Amino acid sequence: MTRLTIDHMGDGGDGVVRGPDGPVFVPGALPGETVEADVTGGRGAITQIIEASPERAVPPCPHFGICGGCAVQHWSDAGIAGWKHDLVVRALSRRGIETDVRATLPAWASGRRRAGFQALKGADGVTLGFARARSHVIEPIASCHVLAPALAARLDDLRALAASLAPIGKPVVLHATATETGLDIDLRGGPPLAKLDRGRREQLSRLAETLDLARLSLDGAAAIERRAPVLAIGKARVAPPPGAFLQPTISGEQALQALVLAGVGKAKTVVDLHAGLGTFALRLKESAKVRAYEADAAMVAALKAAADGMGGGKGLEATARDLVAAPVTLFDLKGVDAVVFDPPRAGAAEQAEQLARWKGARIVGVSCDAATFARDARTLIDGGWRLEHVTPVDQFRYAAHVELVGVFSR
Repeated sequence: MTRLTIDHMGDGGDGVVRGPDGPVFVPGALPGETVEADVTGGRGAITQIIEASPERAVPPCPHFGICGGCAVQHWSDAGIAGWKHDLVVRALSRRGIETDVRATLPAWASGRRRAGFQALKGADGVTLGFARARSHVIEPIASCHVLAPALAARLDDLRALAASLAPIGKPVVLHATATETGLDIDLRGGPPLAKLDRGRREQLSRLAETLDLARLSLDGAAAIERRAPVLAIGKARVAPPPGAFLQPTISGEQALQALVLAGVGKAKTVVDLHAGLGTFALRLKESAKVRAYEADAAMVAALKAAADGMGGGKGLEATARDLVAAPVTLFDLKGVDAVVFDPPRAGAAEQAEQLARWKGARIVGVSCDAATFARDARTLIDGGWRLEHVTPVDQFRYAAHVELVGVFSR
């Protein structure tokens, strides 16, 4: 047994002790706490909390500590907000960047409208839940504290779908989204749609009706669509293709939108890179002309349809383009006042090299990964841009994850 005093919270949500042989990571510990732990291989398992932090909280979920979805339910909201702010500061510092990092903006509100549930069907029934921490084993859940009510209430329906569709012994993932018109499910890892015979399709149709699903898709191919799933983005209504990416919480989406709109200011022409379904493009269209680029052609089609259905606003052009293989160039940016980029977790390294040479007025970067944002920000800064400020946004409550919006100017 070893007595440890926790120095700080690590990037993954474990308490960290700096020792002579390197750091020791202690799940469930908070900065400043003194604990006794069994230490093996650089990890400590708490056996007793000797001196607890005043920021320690009672975890609201009975699955906490086993389920790998949440890392810090034992910490106060204020403690988590400060930690996520520091994660962004540290990521920027590693690239030699100092700027105004504003207070973390909490944006979880009523919870996640979208989540991926793992399921495994065995001889005794279906296990549905999330992977355990540092494991591929599924932790079965009866409830989830971070889900929106419209999703949390449908866990039994998800089990029924897995029972009907999942092969025995093979895990599947159900991507579930609560939309304005009902639940939209995309099951990954089950039987391919092309291999379903007529009888099986009729069975699925009855199941979708019984569960009142808006749509049921298999590996991204719509199998049953009783109603088009619909999402609101500002004044627009978007019908997403199966499995389309969207911000997991409505309040998180709105917080990011507000920061982006403030960042571009009074720009009259804006380019939106990695536009997705139009999270920013459709809001920007309300006051500016927008050119949107997105690699996924189905999402581009949904964005165009939503833009066409909007009343009023300015023009919007949407183009399917792989911005890694073919980033927008200085020629593409002629006449543009501001650029917004919101890349996947890998960041926008190739695009940042082009933007660094652009002599425009404003760039607004949105990121779900502080490290890759810092890398791309370094490229822009080296090209003469100034990072005015960064705002961390927390829509993944209790998880070791933070999003951010950074505003650049010349």
